Amino acid sequence: MTYPNIIPARFLSRPNRFVAQVEVDGTETTVHVKNTGRCRELLRPGAEVWLVKSGNPNRKTAYDLVAVKKGDRLINMDAQAPNQVFAQWAGAGHFVPGLTLLKAEQKHGDSRFDFYWEAGDRKGFVEVKGVTLETDGGVFFPDAPTERGVKHLHGLTACLSEGYEAAVCFVIQMAEVDFFSPNDATHPAFGQALREAAAAGVRVLALECAVTPDSLEITNPVPVRL
Repeated sequence: MTYPNIIPARFLSRPNRFVAQVEVDGTETTVHVKNTGRCRELLRPGAEVWLVKSGNPNRKTAYDLVAVKKGDRLINMDAQAPNQVFAQWAGAGHFVPGLTLLKAEQKHGDSRFDFYWEAGDRKGFVEVKGVTLETDGGVFFPDAPTERGVKHLHGLTACLSEGYEAAVCFVIQMAEVDFFSPNDATHPAFGQALREAAAAGVRVLALECAVTPDSLEITNPVPVRL
């Protein structure tokens, strides 16, 4: 996926989880942050960030913050991007062979999953999670407790007993990482639910991406350490 009309800026502060103050061409402006996670290790005063202009002229903020530089590493932090790049990756035949249907936002039981898919006699559900937290080459999810994420994992496990396949895909919004693991220090219940889901047969994928200020594309799987 690509962003049109990307511009560089300098991060100043984040008054709340929805907006940030940045400096663009010497002028301080308020922008929308397309990620409601904590992202404290990313959004530090002085950090290089990239913005994309909103297509809605009536919005209070004219720009969305979509990427940030952390040291030498460029990280996409658009929370909507993982689903988009997963759909492109799966549609190109990388998820299951013979994919004939990939439908977004499908409710099943008491959960709403990111995708429902069909391929011949096979059918299943996928939940996609974006990963932006990196430490010493390892990447971790979540960066804040997510009871919704735990519920999704339980829901995927339940789908297996109904004849569906199930997968959770962690789209790593950066390149050249060593491994993915659940962030037990932040939310041990999520890590436990992920291990239980994997043991039951839920497929766990972790996929890194090629990132530029104005693009994101899934490239390679990375090892999953549970």
